Amino acid sequence: MPPGYTGGKRYHSGINEDFVREAAFVKRNQARWQEFEQTLTVPQKIKPDKLAEIFIQITDDLSFARTQYPDSRVTQYLNNLASKIHLEIYKNKREDKNRFVTFWTLEVPQIMYESRRHLLYAFTIFIVAGLMGVVSTLYDDTFVRLILGDGYVNMTLENIRKGNPTAIYEGDNEVSMFFRITFNNIMVSFNTFVFGAISSLLTGGFLFYNGLMVGAFLTFFYTEGQLAQGAPVIMLHGTIELSSIVIAGAAGFVMGNSILFPGTYSRLESFKRGALKGLKMVLGLVPFFILAGFIESFITRYGFMHWSVKTAIIAISAFLMIYYFIVYPHRLVKYGKFTQRD
Repeated sequence: MPPGYTGGKRYHSGINEDFVREAAFVKRNQARWQEFEQTLTVPQKIKPDKLAEIFIQITDDLSFARTQYPDSRVTQYLNNLASKIHLEIYKNKREDKNRFVTFWTLEVPQIMYESRRHLLYAFTIFIVAGLMGVVSTLYDDTFVRLILGDGYVNMTLENIRKGNPTAIYEGDNEVSMFFRITFNNIMVSFNTFVFGAISSLLTGGFLFYNGLMVGAFLTFFYTEGQLAQGAPVIMLHGTIELSSIVIAGAAGFVMGNSILFPGTYSRLESFKRGALKGLKMVLGLVPFFILAGFIESFITRYGFMHWSVKTAIIAISAFLMIYYFIVYPHRLVKYGKFTQRD
């Protein structure tokens, strides 16, 4: 019998009918519960299937007790026993050997599908800002200096004068350049995401500035008559790099909106969920930033390669980003690999 068990309430005039039923319930199951308790004293010897079976039986008994005797000590006893078994199950649970694979093949795509509207918002802000950068640079030749800085503009003008407008990508040693660029890109992405913890507006502002910068930069090359040479070279690595910044912006919106619009959760619980989801999106970008860093460090420096090679690299990069982050998640939903949720 459960420790300290004294049964249900009694009437002064006799034994309550509920007390009789409760006592019978305890008597019928007491031996089994004691056996379970004894088994838990040496949990290492319990097979996982047996532990799961015990847990199911105890939760069934607990469910019955909660319904029939909600304030009884037997209910408290079963609840404690169920908690012990639950703790034992998860304490000894080993990480799935395929977790690393499923993170990339299922978790990140599912989060991207659930965050498709946030991705659309981020993309829209980036494109609108880019167009504003284009228009502003076309109608004000000082705008590009305001956005990119005099040093960068003057250096690029000097490279154009020397006949190599993208010479900036040929400067450093390939390996050191790779680590520096990859780290910088990851930090830009992470900052875009982290701003969402303060406000979605900050993430939106950071996206807007990056879009403005890209629009001004490309238009600067256009006004100097170097767009045909400069744009393909920049987009060799920029296709993945800029797409990743937009996705990081979407991750920031996921976290920021979880604070602003908690729904049925408490604001703190909503923030925890949004932060975890956004963080997974950013972690999902890391291999792509590594790839972009590799292209920028080892390939972009050969800016005068044949146009067909540049076109192929840009096309493959665009396909990779669009397929993995947009098409593939929709295909998983279509074929029932995970549940569609909004």
